[in-house]
Amino acid sequence: MPLRVSTRRSAADSVDVPLLVLAFRKHPTLPPDLVALDAKLGGTLGQTLGRREFRGGRDEVLHLSGSASGANPQRVLLVGLGDPSDVPGALRRAASIAARQARKLGASALAWHDGGRSADTVEAVTVGLLVGAWEYADLKTPPPADERRPELESAVILCDDATAAQAVDRGIAIGEGMALARRLAMMPGNLCTPSYLADTAREIAARHGMQVTILGRTEMEKEKMGSFLCVAQGTPQDPKLITLEYMHGPAGSKPIALVGKGLCFDSGGISIKPAQGMEAMKFDMCGAAGVLGAMESIGRLALPVNVVGLVGSTTNMPSGTAVNPGDVVRSHLGKTIEVINTDAEGRLVLADVLSYARRFSPSAVVDAATLTGACVIALGHTASGVFGTDDALVADVLAAGTRAGEPGWRLPLYDEYKDLIKSDVADIKNTGGRPAGACTAAMFLKEFAEDFAWVHLDIAGTAYSESDLTYVPKGPTGVPVGTFVELVRGRAR
Repeated sequence: MPLRVSTRRSAADSVDVPLLVLAFRKHPTLPPDLVALDAKLGGTLGQTLGRREFRGGRDEVLHLSGSASGANPQRVLLVGLGDPSDVPGALRRAASIAARQARKLGASALAWHDGGRSADTVEAVTVGLLVGAWEYADLKTPPPADERRPELESAVILCDDATAAQAVDRGIAIGEGMALARRLAMMPGNLCTPSYLADTAREIAARHGMQVTILGRTEMEKEKMGSFLCVAQGTPQDPKLITLEYMHGPAGSKPIALVGKGLCFDSGGISIKPAQGMEAMKFDMCGAAGVLGAMESIGRLALPVNVVGLVGSTTNMPSGTAVNPGDVVRSHLGKTIEVINTDAEGRLVLADVLSYARRFSPSAVVDAATLTGACVIALGHTASGVFGTDDALVADVLAAGTRAGEPGWRLPLYDEYKDLIKSDVADIKNTGGRPAGACTAAMFLKEFAEDFAWVHLDIAGTAYSESDLTYVPKGPTGVPVGTFVELVRGRAR
């Protein structure tokens, strides 16, 4: 059940909840609006801050007992913001940590207090609470009844801003899109198949009045999508090219296109991956999940803009019919491609999807893909790689990522990188080797994005985590839903 979030004009000492969360910046002192609460707690809060037992550092938490008289709040959780330059981002992160802690404590409800009055911060807190409350337990057997803790069902943000309720609605729209994307990413590959992604797109379209088009293997053969189909020729599953059209902007206005790589499982094909860690390749569809999650959020926000979401989905499997290293295929654009490495398959799928996007005459195209391990080596798990042919669009994407708490870093597309993907037998080859691996992959995509302003997000290091990140657990992070939504919102303003 999704977390219910609301706002209330109420003092912190008067809320009746199992858990009261207080967010503080670095080196906190007791603020005037918490003096009454401190008295109710027998001076514990003021003493804790005065003795610097809690210093407000980023991600710092301290759990205090509630009122000595037995009145609410039953428990108090202090969460640190650090000394942030990005206040909404810090609040979003702290709220996620708070919701995770509430779930661990078995609190069925919480109240949030940060002393803020801004609609932007209320939206950020709402998103954070939803992110922290999310979990994927669909396939787990519930524990015995006597061992179950209460679920976190509701959260109230203490705020007297007149626009706070609308800010909560916006936060819920974004949080639900991120939850959808994370759920798709977390599902195992035998359940989240290309057909399942197509069904999910149909459900999004039905909820929000979008037009959906699904191309299968037969339709893509008619479109002459040899690059996409060569990846799918080793699997019995039907590949899907999914298009969602959200046309709520001015009539005739060119849409922005969001494109996602949807490899529901990537074995590497004939160039098979090592067995250790291969199970994580179910996450190779996080770009597609990001597009679908963003379209869900955009529909909920009812943004006055035209957007087309495109997803190329298949699995990459070794078999007697799989594409071989050295094979040459012809793309939808007409360019021939020498397949050097069948594990460089995402760019082969995206090449035809980017070419297909031309029919919508987009004002801009932004694709997201867990494309290269090289990008993880370059930027780690902190920032997505950002490449592009249009400086203004790149700037917009970077700014959107910053607002969403999904930072990106621009990487180059020097002409020299094209030399690394020249083929002896075809127009281009699908890998240039280890040097500048993220850059040559982006340069390959650039060959199929010449007719529009284009940005590529390499989210291989940011779409999922192999360890607990404090504010989100091990698994999918929701990237790039926030970036996509903020980009589109920027265009709608």
